[in-house]
Amino acid sequence: MIFTNSKISFFAILLFLCSQLSAQQLNKATLQNEYIERYKELAVRQMLQYGIPASITLGQGILETDAGTSELALGSNNHFGIKCHLDWAGETYIHDDDLKNECFRKYTSIELSFVDHSLFILSRNWYRPLFDLKTTDYKGWARGLKKAGYATDKNYAEKLIRIIEENDLTVYDVITDVTALPARHPRSNNTNLAVVNASPISAETLSEYEIQLNNERKFIIVKKGDNIPKLAKQFDMKEWQFYKYNDLPNGAKLKAGDIVYLQPKRNHATKDYHIVKRGEDMHTISQIYCVKLTKLYENNLMSYGSQPKEGEKIYLKRKKA
Repeated sequence: MIFTNSKISFFAILLFLCSQLSAQQLNKATLQNEYIERYKELAVRQMLQYGIPASITLGQGILETDAGTSELALGSNNHFGIKCHLDWAGETYIHDDDLKNECFRKYTSIELSFVDHSLFILSRNWYRPLFDLKTTDYKGWARGLKKAGYATDKNYAEKLIRIIEENDLTVYDVITDVTALPARHPRSNNTNLAVVNASPISAETLSEYEIQLNNERKFIIVKKGDNIPKLAKQFDMKEWQFYKYNDLPNGAKLKAGDIVYLQPKRNHATKDYHIVKRGEDMHTISQIYCVKLTKLYENNLMSYGSQPKEGEKIYLKRKKA
């Protein structure tokens, strides 16, 4: 077969374009694998504490930030596209989105973005039906987020589901212990990708405390090595205030990732009730919703010290007669 110069040029261009497309796909897959390896532990910890599927958290992070490479993520550590809203008292970042110069939340660390993402969804009534779904129902969560107005993109749910399925993120939705996280493997259709060995981000990397609001009360996230005497000195407070405000016994130990309130919790939450998940106790629920532990027991007509069962409904406000 004889090829003319024009045909040779056409095939050369076609080959170049195919190679470029393949390289772009490979780079995209590599970035997503790196993102998952870096933040999988953080996403699973959020799931175990707040009940949002780890696959949803990781998938949203990848989608909202182009796997951590977007201007918003790099400029503000905002991995979930959460805008300021009226209840935000932290730093802000101006960024063009649906409109020009929109106000987005800015965080001192990526870890705080993950925590705020969980609290944001927990504190909005329109997301409440999602917590009636199982953590393994990633499709229900993805469609529910879109229906509740998390994003304006009409294809948001489908894009999120595709990212979850392409990266096998559902393996993280059944984990009950962060020490049992499976190793990441490349996608089956990208056999020449190397497994990324990046260390997961931990609370130890936090360079400073960021005071946030939950249920109109100030709180911080505990860092590795923190204890109540240290925090009392840091915030010019009395040690007894930390124990009292957080319903902790004297001498209680803190662990990285815990919520610690700097003000007394409230008597009720904005949400009506909570469905107990595996491993949760009354103190955990009290901290998640910033409701005084004694009030939580009173609202549910439970004796102090007793614990709920998995699947039980715990009222966060006084039940109406």
